[in-house]
Amino acid sequence: MQRYVAFLRGVSPMNCKMPELKRCFEAAGFVDVKTLLSSGNVAFSAEPQAVPALERIAEEAMEKHLGKRFMTIVRPSSFLQSLVERAPFSEFALPANAKPVVTFLLRPYAGEELMLPLEHEQAAILKLEGTEAFCAYVPHEKGPVFMALLEKTFGKQITTRTLDTVRKCAAA
Repeated sequence: MQRYVAFLRGVSPMNCKMPELKRCFEAAGFVDVKTLLSSGNVAFSAEPQAVPALERIAEEAMEKHLGKRFMTIVRPSSFLQSLVERAPFSEFALPANAKPVVTFLLRPYAGEELMLPLEHEQAAILKLEGTEAFCAYVPHEKGPVFMALLEKTFGKQITTRTLDTVRKCAAA
């Protein structure tokens, strides 16, 4: 068995209850299922298989058992652990009040070449590595302006978590 984490886009306590989500993943055949926080993070164990297959199985189970489907991005826990251990933000001089975040892309970026960092209203896409973008933002009175920058750059086949959340998920 291998440990994985599913990051679901658009989940909140208002549209999905974590106990129901846990049961849904169990019904899909995943074991040792654990939800983390209330934002659609699910750690689980499964026989090793291709990540797109796990994503499809999870989305189909949500459709069947919850009556709704949340875009799902899966990463092996070992990958997340190595990501956290290498301190991906250490090369950047972030403001003290900046929030480092990791944006997970469903598939590798295939758009125009990016001239990084891309910045907008105290938000920045700092680095892109494969299917992960490393970003930072300073909380803003206009709300999550960094999400507009991310979606403009990568589209909506993404989901974003703080580095602290990624750390917790990697350890789950």
